[in-house]
Amino acid sequence: MSADRKISRRGFAAGLAWLGLGGARAWAQGFAGLGGEAAGFARVVPGKRFVFPDDFGAHPEFRIEWWYVTANLRDASGVAYGAQWTLFRQAMAPGPQREGWANQQVWMGHAAVTSATTHQFAETFARGGVGQAGADVAPFEAWIDAWRMSAVPPLSNGTFAPLQLTATGTDFEYTLRLNAERPLVLQGDHGYSRKSERGQASYYYSQPYFTATGSIKIGGQSIAVSGPAWLDREWSSQPLAADQTGWDWFSLHLDGGDKVMLFRLRQKDGGHYFAGNWIGRDGQSIPLPSDAIAMTPTAFTDVAQRRVPTRWHVAVPSRGLAVDCTPLNARSWMGTSFPYWEGPIAFHGSHEGVGYLEMTGY
Repeated sequence: MSADRKISRRGFAAGLAWLGLGGARAWAQGFAGLGGEAAGFARVVPGKRFVFPDDFGAHPEFRIEWWYVTANLRDASGVAYGAQWTLFRQAMAPGPQREGWANQQVWMGHAAVTSATTHQFAETFARGGVGQAGADVAPFEAWIDAWRMSAVPPLSNGTFAPLQLTATGTDFEYTLRLNAERPLVLQGDHGYSRKSERGQASYYYSQPYFTATGSIKIGGQSIAVSGPAWLDREWSSQPLAADQTGWDWFSLHLDGGDKVMLFRLRQKDGGHYFAGNWIGRDGQSIPLPSDAIAMTPTAFTDVAQRRVPTRWHVAVPSRGLAVDCTPLNARSWMGTSFPYWEGPIAFHGSHEGVGYLEMTGY
């Protein structure tokens, strides 16, 4: 680890401590402290008008946001892989942005490559204000160290494409080009995504129609791959309630062309908050109410001294969806500073397809 990386990691840890997001207190405020009070930061309210390309970039007046890509990939012989790229921005304090090392933004990057037999991941940290990480609008680029999500000119504001995605870890690397012919999709209610009945919410849009092409390197072997990919953009100041311990999130690429996003937010009292959107081949995004969604674990895996639900039955009866989801690799554990499970899945039943599952707070 370089000296710069050590400085960045200490800076990030200091930022978490400042916000009260370290140790037991973080878990008392929901997963990773995301249920903590957010006084002084901007609030998420219904009725936002999204403006592109501005909303491709950062929103520092909000406490947290992320740029998140998952790709279900196959090589020429049909062998399945997964790739993930995420950039997080966290504000240590509200208010006008300060210059240089006084800047109150801290950044964290996660990347992974998954096969049926291995799951390789990496994590990196940076301070804002010094050029080590950030997100620019024109030309668009989100980066941390050498990891990049960059516009390939001419970038379409409607589709957020084409993009190039790169990341490198100790045991893996990838370069992927993301193309799309259909427009971005607003999740929730026109981009206002409720996370509880008590006011927690995020602004949330996706590009679920990406097609990825490029190469991954894993186990010392470079492999040409292609497949569907999904981008999520969210920002908020308090996306969880304090008693919500984590979430189970699915993105599904149905073979017929429709896309589905579903999530379950778990509460300490055993209750759950469900939400999602059914996204048609025509790009129409229809919110799914909580009582329209059923997500039931059917098998568990012991990983990292935790018991994690890695097989699921997922149903949306009003849409005729009833599928059983199976992970490509049940041990897709992200042993990062805030650990979680994330990996590619396949599903069968009323519909066939592939997707991604992310589970936090276990």
